[in-house]
This record gives sequence, structure tokens and C-alpha cells, in this order.
Amino acid sequence: MKRDMDLVRLILQKMEEHELGRAPSGMTFEGYTAEQVGYHVLLMGEAGLLLAVESKEIGRKSPSAQPIRLTWAGHEFLDASRSPERWERAKSAAKGVGGLAFDVLKSILITTATEEGSAWLKSHLP
Repeated sequence: MKRDMDLVRLILQKMEEHELGRAPSGMTFEGYTAEQVGYHVLLMGEAGLLLAVESKEIGRKSPSAQPIRLTWAGHEFLDASRSPERWERAKSAAKGVGGLAFDVLKSILITTATEEGSAWLKSHLP
């Protein structure tokens, strides 16, 4: 199964929406199977974006995990990727330098957000 950074972003967004800070139960996303979501939750836990507990269910088709809550790093990544335009530009730039490696994508998002913030400050400060 291939890693899908759009699904990673969707999972982060859905978790952030939960008012009590916990992962909503039974997260589903149009166009994605439960196996894809569970596998991505597992990967996201390994990457430090969220706390997750690996599922050990017998007969499960693929490795999977249950999300618990976002981590600081998960919130940071989500904040950097919040703008749909910035997200698309960062994905395009990451692909241009060899693929959607997580650290590359994260670095591009942070750099872009920093540049946007600096430009905003320059235009709003005397």
C-alpha cells in the first residue's frame, strides 16, 4: 500500500475537529478503505504526528492502528498545511525534488508559511 499524504492531511483535519481532543471513532473518508485509513494512522503514529495504538486483530488484512490524539508535531504539520493553496504548491514542489518524502514536504510547508508570514509582516508594518 502506498502512502497517501492527502489522506494523512485528512486524518489530521478530522482529528483536530473533535472538540475534546480525542480521535473520533470510526473515521471514514470518501474514496478510502478502512484498511487504508488504519494503515495511515499506524504510519502517522510512527512519524510522531499522533498517538496511536497498533491493532492486533486476528484476520486483519493489513497493519493498522487506532488513533488516540494529535501530538504537538501533528498540530504543527496541520497548521503548516492548512491553506489548500499552500498544500498543493508544497506537494508539487516536493514531487519536483524527487517525491513526497515526509520531511521534504514538511520542510517546504514550513518554509512557505514562513515566507508568507514575512511578506504579510512587511506589508502590515510601518
